[in-house]
Amino acid sequence: MPVPGRQLLRAALRNYSTRADLRWRKIPSFEVLPATSERAVYYLTPHSDGPHGGIRVAFRHVDLLNAIGIRSAVLYPKGTRRPAWFESSTPMVTADTVEFHADDILVVPEVYGPMLTALRDDIRVLIFNQGAYITFNHVDLTTSHPGAPYSTLSRFEGIMTVSEDSAELLGLAFPEAQIDIARPVVDSSIFYADERPRSKTIAYVPTRRADELHQVLHILRARGTTWELRALQGLTEKAVGEALRSTSIFLSLSERDGFGLPPAEAMACGNYVVGYHGGGGREFFDPAFSRTTTSTIDLISALEQAMSAPLDLLARKGRAASDSVLNAYSEDGLRDDLARIYSRLI
Repeated sequence: MPVPGRQLLRAALRNYSTRADLRWRKIPSFEVLPATSERAVYYLTPHSDGPHGGIRVAFRHVDLLNAIGIRSAVLYPKGTRRPAWFESSTPMVTADTVEFHADDILVVPEVYGPMLTALRDDIRVLIFNQGAYITFNHVDLTTSHPGAPYSTLSRFEGIMTVSEDSAELLGLAFPEAQIDIARPVVDSSIFYADERPRSKTIAYVPTRRADELHQVLHILRARGTTWELRALQGLTEKAVGEALRSTSIFLSLSERDGFGLPPAEAMACGNYVVGYHGGGGREFFDPAFSRTTTSTIDLISALEQAMSAPLDLLARKGRAASDSVLNAYSEDGLRDDLARIYSRLI
């Protein structure tokens, strides 16, 4: 039986972790100026030193909105520098320099959910929910009201999300909210298939299902797998694309994902994808060129079946996957989505 001192230490560590997690979610304060005839859109974005797909998506939205004539910028906390892990010339402002007007729109990611009560009542808010499955993280069930965390917003304009799965889930949670889908983009200049020979390599991104991944790697080794297993970690976007053009299989470890860019990008690079769709990925996991799994045992079986297939067959399925993903998740398609969504707001 644990001694009281250990129980107290564990509780203290949990409380510290929660406080630290909420601290970076603090919404920066800024002045709201009188309305003008030209409305602008600002995407509130937390700072991240390393790759974070949600931040990359916000920058792309801002670029496309400016391209269609809607003035837009990324809004960062004070003292934040431009991300170094991808290239951009996207307009950026910080909380201490922004000139925010009363009819402008503040686009807020779902990760700020528990802190939304700090927003001023005169700010128009559009929630950009890229992670529907984490909507209620840190939102206390016993003290919050139905409709939290969005019910506190006086000028709530609705929810923008990234997949059919997310829209369906959010519709259950917020049945009266306007919910729109702004599709993700798989960048065809970075993620594409070519004709180079494919190696007997399975690629994966080790940021989901860590315990299960550990099991899978041990089991594959115990069963005498001769294929190389390559973790894609700490790489730039371009380096990830380059790596995926030489591998044959991508192990998808998606888990409760709003969309799941890693398997989509792997498909775009011509990989046969095996693993979990994570929810959001169910709209592009086509059995013609991928294999969805439901358990660790199923995952091992599916991987071994794929590894036993001829490389040229995997490559043909990979090319079909690439064509499908790049056609469905294009920048032109997202531009159309954004024009439709903001036509009712601007």
